[in-house]
Amino acid sequence: MENEIITLVKRKKKGLLRIVFSRVGIVAVLMAVQFYIVYLGYRWFEEYFKLFALVQLVFSISMIFYLFNCDMDPSAKLTWLNLIMLFPVPATIMLWYTRQDIGHRMIKWRVEELIAQSREKIRQDSETIKRPELIDSGTDDLSRYLCRTGIFPVYEHTQVQYFPLGEDKFAAMLEELKKAERFIFMEYFIVDEGYMWGSILKILADKAAQGVDVRVMYDGMCEVSLLPHDYPKRMEKLGIRCKPFTPISPFISTQYNYRDHRKILVIDGKVAFNGGVNLADEYINKIERFGHWKDTALMLTGEAVQSFTLLFLQMWNISEKEPEWDPFLTPYKAESDGFVMPYGDCPLDDDKVGEMVYMDILNRAKSYVHIMTPYLILDNELETALKFAAQRGVDVKIILPGIPDKKAAYALAKTHYRSLVKAGVKLYEYTPGFVHAKVFVSDQEKAVVGTINLDYRSLYHHFECATYLYRTGCIPQIAEDFEATLARCRRVTPETIRKEKLSMKILGGIMKLIAPLM
Repeated sequence: MENEIITLVKRKKKGLLRIVFSRVGIVAVLMAVQFYIVYLGYRWFEEYFKLFALVQLVFSISMIFYLFNCDMDPSAKLTWLNLIMLFPVPATIMLWYTRQDIGHRMIKWRVEELIAQSREKIRQDSETIKRPELIDSGTDDLSRYLCRTGIFPVYEHTQVQYFPLGEDKFAAMLEELKKAERFIFMEYFIVDEGYMWGSILKILADKAAQGVDVRVMYDGMCEVSLLPHDYPKRMEKLGIRCKPFTPISPFISTQYNYRDHRKILVIDGKVAFNGGVNLADEYINKIERFGHWKDTALMLTGEAVQSFTLLFLQMWNISEKEPEWDPFLTPYKAESDGFVMPYGDCPLDDDKVGEMVYMDILNRAKSYVHIMTPYLILDNELETALKFAAQRGVDVKIILPGIPDKKAAYALAKTHYRSLVKAGVKLYEYTPGFVHAKVFVSDQEKAVVGTINLDYRSLYHHFECATYLYRTGCIPQIAEDFEATLARCRRVTPETIRKEKLSMKILGGIMKLIAPLM
């Protein structure tokens, strides 16, 4: 088995040639052929039907009318309107196509069905929700909102440990994985072969050989450049059940817009990990990409682990004929350490859960809200909430990367700088490298650590998860970590904004036109 694991985690040669001659390359060619067929059909109609121009005009006007009357975010409406003005026919066709939700309706129905099936699997403790401190802080209201959108009770009887770096989480993960006796559930956006994943995989294989139920799920986009398409079969040889979420296929579909961005590890229903750390070497600074990688995570022990178990099972059961729930949802109690509320966000419903939680913290803050995020691509509501909090005297500070992973996203983030700084929001850039942490901490009593970025993809298009903390013992540590990180940052000022490179300003202005589509 040792040789099988070494073969499985051996680094593959990456690059353009590998993608071109892989399954991904074939899929890309087939999708290009589909686009070309649509183009030929368009040209045929244009050549042989004199009324085509009139049909074109009527269709474009109809789609604009539809655009202004649908329930789309106003920023997205403006983006689509700009695209229609520049490219009338392709943009209106693409708008119609994306609004049909072709390709992901079955997933939407399945997710709704699974949420309905599992709604009674875990329940809100009636005494916990009546605690005076929850009522005074408004946390009970937030809990009721979250339970309306999904199954996300607020728990006591849970211990929480905060990890200020990915390598801290990794060390704790290895120790906890070795203790597994019944099951190990892992759901991650990125799994990449290397030291981190190789170390974890060896333990998973050993545990599977001992009879532990080991399941691994990763986002299907990993097949583009990180993992081979037959990876689940390779894992099965080690006794590990494995599947990608919506793997790539040769058919054009809107489902590719909805990715599984969650990071969840559950062990025996007793321990759970959550945060921004994926399973790749850069997240633990084993290799360097974009300077020093700053990330964060939590380890939960106790009752609240049930929610992460349920979130995993809901996603796992999407492709299962017979959904499995029991016996994985048995509550495990630890000593109480404040209040803990894990929650998930699904892009297939009408609720922007991740954004609503962030806005609730901003709107209720009295002293400060300190934020770490890798991206800053804001819709109007969230930008208004940030500015309003600062304007009413709340100390709003945001730490962003000093070295970006995506230049386009970095340039787009900078388009928000002037407006935010003018309103009193304090912005900082992490000079040693890249901030991948997704952290809110407020008033020394509230915090969120999870996977949800301040960008359209996280807030609108991805499956996400996070942990809401109220008066837990680790919140002062989260606040201290923010201050320690802040000490390694440069302040964004009107002067630094004015001196920004012209190329960056131009790129940001161009990307602003399509910000909601990023």
